[in-house]
Amino acid sequence: MFLTIIKNANLALAFFLELGVLAGLAFWGFQTGQGTIARFALGIGAPAVAIVVWALFGSPQAMWHLDGIFRVLLEVIFFGSAAVALFVAGQHILGIAFALVFVLNTVLASALGQ
Repeated sequence: MFLTIIKNANLALAFFLELGVLAGLAFWGFQTGQGTIARFALGIGAPAVAIVVWALFGSPQAMWHLDGIFRVLLEVIFFGSAAVALFVAGQHILGIAFALVFVLNTVLASALGQ
């Protein structure tokens, strides 16, 4: 029972990390763009691209679900992009914390066979 709780909590954390990627990329976009149009384009466009990539390759129901090393690369790029975006946007502690939580989630998922 305890193991089931840990597995479910880790799956919930993975979901919230996915949402965190979208929030981090949107924050970066709205902070980085030069001018109002560029800010909105980056703030909406970067998360939109991330959604499409994750839907096609990363989600459990993905059309082209990746496994093995390609899955690991996708996750590092997907979740790492949010950590880097937050860091570049001036949120250094939040970017580092996001990266550390992602690593913890990945290690737990691997250990639990998720």
